[in-house]
Amino acid sequence: MKKLLFVMGALFLVSACTERQQVIDQASEKRYQGKRDTQPWDNDPLAYAKAAPNSFAAPSWNKGDRASWETQIKARNERQNENKRIGD
Repeated sequence: MKKLLFVMGALFLVSACTERQQVIDQASEKRYQGKRDTQPWDNDPLAYAKAAPNSFAAPSWNKGDRASWETQIKARNERQNENKRIGD
Protein backbone atom coordinates (compact mmCIF):
# COMPACT_ATOMS: atom_id res chain seq x y z
CA MET A 1 0.00 0.00 0.00
CA LYS A 2 2.83 2.41 0.87
CA LYS A 3 4.60 1.57 -2.40
CA LEU A 4 1.42 2.31 -4.35
CA LEU A 5 1.00 5.69 -2.64
CA PHE A 6 4.68 6.47 -3.19
CA VAL A 7 4.45 5.60 -6.90
CA MET A 8 1.26 7.61 -7.32
CA GLY A 9 2.82 10.58 -5.52
CA ALA A 10 5.96 10.36 -7.65
CA LEU A 11 3.89 10.21 -10.84
CA PHE A 12 1.86 13.20 -9.70
CA LEU A 13 4.99 15.25 -8.99
CA VAL A 14 6.60 14.30 -12.30
CA SER A 15 3.42 15.11 -14.24
CA ALA A 16 3.22 18.50 -12.51
CA CYS A 17 6.63 19.40 -13.94
CA THR A 18 5.53 18.97 -17.54
CA GLU A 19 3.89 21.78 -19.42
CA ARG A 20 2.36 21.92 -22.86
CA GLN A 21 3.51 24.67 -25.17
CA GLN A 22 0.96 27.50 -25.25
CA VAL A 23 1.35 29.04 -28.68
CA ILE A 24 -1.37 30.45 -30.92
CA ASP A 25 -0.83 30.46 -34.67
CA GLN A 26 -0.55 33.87 -36.33
CA ALA A 27 -3.57 33.24 -38.56
CA SER A 28 -5.70 31.72 -35.79
CA GLU A 29 -9.19 33.02 -35.05
CA LYS A 30 -8.28 33.12 -31.37
CA ARG A 31 -5.85 36.00 -31.85
CA TYR A 32 -7.05 39.53 -31.10
CA GLN A 33 -8.44 41.01 -34.29
CA GLY A 34 -9.45 44.44 -32.94
CA LYS A 35 -8.23 47.87 -33.86
CA ARG A 36 -4.89 49.29 -32.80
CA ASP A 37 -4.70 51.75 -29.92
CA THR A 38 -4.20 55.43 -30.65
CA GLN A 39 -1.98 57.83 -28.78
CA PRO A 40 -3.64 59.16 -25.60
CA TRP A 41 -3.38 62.79 -26.74
CA ASP A 42 -5.28 61.96 -29.94
CA ASN A 43 -8.43 61.18 -27.92
CA ASP A 44 -11.14 63.66 -27.03
CA PRO A 45 -10.67 65.39 -23.66
CA LEU A 46 -12.74 64.20 -20.74
CA ALA A 47 -16.29 65.55 -20.75
CA TYR A 48 -16.52 66.23 -17.00
CA ALA A 49 -13.62 68.70 -17.11
CA LYS A 50 -15.66 70.96 -19.39
CA ALA A 51 -19.04 70.39 -17.75
CA ALA A 52 -18.15 71.05 -14.11
CA PRO A 53 -14.89 72.96 -13.67
CA ASN A 54 -13.79 72.76 -10.05
CA SER A 55 -10.60 72.51 -8.04
CA PHE A 56 -10.23 68.79 -8.82
CA ALA A 57 -10.59 68.97 -12.61
CA ALA A 58 -7.42 70.02 -14.39
CA PRO A 59 -7.73 72.21 -17.49
CA SER A 60 -8.56 70.18 -20.54
CA TRP A 61 -6.12 69.43 -23.35
CA ASN A 62 -6.46 70.04 -27.06
CA LYS A 63 -7.05 66.95 -29.16
CA GLY A 64 -3.86 65.97 -30.98
CA ASP A 65 -1.59 68.29 -28.94
CA ARG A 66 0.88 66.19 -26.97
CA ALA A 67 2.32 69.12 -25.00
CA SER A 68 -1.09 70.25 -23.69
CA TRP A 69 -1.96 66.64 -22.81
CA GLU A 70 1.29 66.25 -20.84
CA THR A 71 0.65 69.55 -19.06
CA GLN A 72 -2.84 68.38 -18.10
CA ILE A 73 -1.51 65.04 -16.80
CA LYS A 74 1.15 66.79 -14.71
CA ALA A 75 -1.45 69.20 -13.29
CA ARG A 76 -3.79 66.32 -12.45
CA ASN A 77 -0.98 64.43 -10.73
CA GLU A 78 -0.08 67.52 -8.69
CA ARG A 79 -3.69 67.87 -7.55
CA GLN A 80 -3.67 64.23 -6.43
CA ASN A 81 -0.40 64.59 -4.51
CA GLU A 82 -1.43 64.19 -0.87
CA ASN A 83 1.66 65.98 0.50
CA LYS A 84 0.99 69.11 -1.55
CA ARG A 85 -2.77 68.94 -1.00
CA ILE A 86 -2.53 69.13 2.81
CA GLY A 87 0.39 71.55 2.75
CA ASP A 88 3.05 69.27 4.18
